[in-house]
Amino acid sequence: MIKFKVMKRNAFLFFLVFFLIVSMSGQAQRQLSQLEGSWAGKIDISGTAFRMIFNLTMTDADTLKATVDSPDQGAKDIPLGRVTLTGDTLTIAAPILQGSYHGIITSDSTITGTWTQIGRDFPVDLKRGGPPVVYERPQEPKPPYPYREEEVIFRNTVENFDLAGTLTLPDGNGPFPVAVLITGSGQEDRDETVFGHKPFLVIADYLTRNGIAVLRFDDRGVGGSKGNPNNATSENFAGDAAAAVAYLATRHEIDAKKIGLIGHSEGGLIAPIVASKNPSIAFIVSLAGPGIRGKELLLKQTGDIMKVSGAPESEIKDAMSTNNTLYDMVMDDPDQRSFAKKAMEWYGKELDAKGLTPEKRKEDMASFAQAIVQVNNAWMRYFISTDPAIFWIKVKCPVLALNGEKDMQVNYEQNLPAIKAALKKGGNRKARTIALPDLNHLFQHCTTGNPSEYVSIEETFSPEALKIMTDWIKKTMKSK
Repeated sequence: MIKFKVMKRNAFLFFLVFFLIVSMSGQAQRQLSQLEGSWAGKIDISGTAFRMIFNLTMTDADTLKATVDSPDQGAKDIPLGRVTLTGDTLTIAAPILQGSYHGIITSDSTITGTWTQIGRDFPVDLKRGGPPVVYERPQEPKPPYPYREEEVIFRNTVENFDLAGTLTLPDGNGPFPVAVLITGSGQEDRDETVFGHKPFLVIADYLTRNGIAVLRFDDRGVGGSKGNPNNATSENFAGDAAAAVAYLATRHEIDAKKIGLIGHSEGGLIAPIVASKNPSIAFIVSLAGPGIRGKELLLKQTGDIMKVSGAPESEIKDAMSTNNTLYDMVMDDPDQRSFAKKAMEWYGKELDAKGLTPEKRKEDMASFAQAIVQVNNAWMRYFISTDPAIFWIKVKCPVLALNGEKDMQVNYEQNLPAIKAALKKGGNRKARTIALPDLNHLFQHCTTGNPSEYVSIEETFSPEALKIMTDWIKKTMKSK
């Protein structure tokens, strides 16, 4: 099974969603009410246990709606496919996930069964009910705040749509230095909510309490922001961040000479794109931002995550080889249809050489087709082929680049030196790079760095990282 891990997208099981209201035969309908409710179990993947919670709900039409939660992966209310009930045998299909659940109802409160996905079987026994899953997030601030908070709307005048965000202003008259927070990959809200954490809310609160204003905003097409994310690349998202900068320059509470950018993950690529075009940017903080070409970053990411997840070396080697070829094919062929056709033909020949059974070959081809969908779009094509150095080399403002030493998504040993080298090549000596021990991609203190840990860690953002970032911004802006 080929696994693609793109920046913050790390769910192992549930990477696509599908909705279907399930109708049942008359005989089965008489038993539906007995199944209504939540059924919880655990699935073991390479030694790591993940909770699975199937939710079965009766509708007004006497049909059954089925969803599943994977709380340890931050996934909730994922719709499932067709449900059938034959005697004591329950089957729940998940065709887009290439999976299904088959179980025997052994009592009013237990089901013994198996989750099957892409040809692999995982025992998953279910028990009815159980307490709701609640994760503590002790760093998340609660009002009232010792600063002002304002909902704002600003316009991307290049593509002509509005973006919505929250501006937090320290107590006092200002003018204040300000940071624009730029989210990572995927459609994110203004708090960069992920796995039950709100890192941008925590960062904004900390900075504002320390005299630095903050603007965080919903990505295009999310929350209160308009705009279409389809076919958008990091260049387009840089236009959104640039619009935020232009808006802040109109605010009397903001020091227009002290507008900086803080980008996390992909946001650490977007920030230098903006600054390379706007010499007025006062500073950049890169939080686990890329310094190397996306292709190399993703290959390292895939290998590291598979290894820490306990995948066999042979499987890692096969995935790395396949992904490397696929990325090269993406970069060599700009035509999406042509690429997809060539890629499927190539992989078919690869499978033919392995002498697989027809069933196994069909299964692997279906998995590969899903992989093609994930890479054959404007955003991924841009990310795979782009070298951030072309932007960093043009950045003249002070730069602070932070990375966790246990970051499995953006490796610090590859990316921090690359950022520093590009800045130096462009003549920028105002750069500081810091690798922080025991921190993962979300800047949480962690055990292994495996993305599967994100949701269960109570810490949202390292206090040490918050202090380093804040102290550096204050010192840098004091000298301007």
